[in-house]
Formats: sequence, structure tokens, C-alpha cells
Amino acid sequence: MTAQGSAIPMPQLEHIFDVTVYLEKPIEVGKTKYGVRRIINIIGGHFEGPGIKGKVMPGGADWQTVRQDGTADLYATYSLQTEDGYAIFIENRGLRTAPKEVLDRLRKGEDVPAAEYYMRTSATFEVDETSKYAWLNKAVVISTGMRKANSVILSFFKVL
Repeated sequence: MTAQGSAIPMPQLEHIFDVTVYLEKPIEVGKTKYGVRRIINIIGGHFEGPGIKGKVMPGGADWQTVRQDGTADLYATYSLQTEDGYAIFIENRGLRTAPKEVLDRLRKGEDVPAAEYYMRTSATFEVDETSKYAWLNKAVVISTGMRKANSVILSFFKVL
């Protein structure tokens, strides 16, 4: 495929960091017009990658909607604090889906191997334009994740 005579580049991925987010027990709002609404408050965590490290700040949440088929639409907003003092705001949208029996195990709080389900997100970032992390403001970032009983582990990748 070409665009004005030039080959369109195949996207590549560059690992930017891994994050472990600690969670409270889900608050079940109940069945709404969109599905079953769950609010999962974020109470902390940590992250690290090449040239970046810090902690997950308490106060964010994952505002999930669980569809009739059990697929969870994920919408999380939270903030990071780098070791060198910068705040980074994250808005992360995606989904988690699997066969019903796997989703039932996840719902019970079991640690299910990540290979048994599909959990992917797309993230946007807001960070001080004068910081060395300002490149996050202009990056397309995706993640793959794993749900644990009281945490979520995500690996974030910049699309090159």
C-alpha cells in the first residue's frame, strides 16, 4: 500500500513502562441502561520503565461497565508521581473479555493467567510540557494487562 508514492510504515512498539495498580474491592452500582456498572477505586501502586519510575497516586478509579456477555468496558483515570517529582495524568480505555468460565473466575477474585483472557487498552497522558516526559502528551500508547485479586498489572507501549 502506498500514500503519494511512499510506503506506509508498519507500526512498531516500544515498551515504556510497567505499572502495578492496587485496588479496593469493587463497588457494584448495579444494572444500568448501559450494563452492570462497577467502580473500582485505586489506592496506590508503582511503575517503572527505561528512564521513568515512580508511584501510582491514590484517588483514581476504574469505571467499568460489564456488558451482557460479560465483557468489561474499562475506563480508568488516575495519576502517577515520578521519582523526580512530575505528576502524570492517565486516561485509559479498553476492554477485558474471555469465555464465560474464565470471566466467572476473574469475577470471584481468582488469579487467572493473562493468556486465558484478552485485556487491552489505549491510554492518553497529560504531563507538564516542560518536563522530560512531555513526549507522552503526543504519543499513541497501548497496553496489555493482567487482573489479579487486588491489583492490575499493565505493560504500556508507545506505537512508533
